[in-house]
Amino acid sequence: MDEPLTPEQIASALTELHGWSHDDDRIKKSFSFDNFRAAIAFIVRLSFEAEQLDHHPEIFNCWNRVEIALNTHSAGGKVTAKDINLATVIDNLG
Repeated sequence: MDEPLTPEQIASALTELHGWSHDDDRIKKSFSFDNFRAAIAFIVRLSFEAEQLDHHPEIFNCWNRVEIALNTHSAGGKVTAKDINLATVIDNLG
C-alpha cells in the first residue's frame, strides 16, 4: 500500500509544481487550451502517460478547459508520491 504524504510534504512538493493546489485530499490543476481539439489531444497524451504509470487521474473537460485531480485509492484516497510524480509528468505535457 502506498503511504499518504503529510500536509507538509504535499505543500513542499507543490512548490515545485506550478498551478497545483491541495484540497479535499486531492491535488488539482486546471489547464486551458486554444480549443476543444487541443484539450482532447492533451487528454489523450495524458492517458498514455497515466497508463504507463498505472495511475489514473480524475479528468473533467469542458471545451478548452481540462481539470485534473489526483489522489491514490490504495492509500485511502490520500495524496501520495505517485500523485506528485504523475502531476510532474502532466506538467511536462501541458
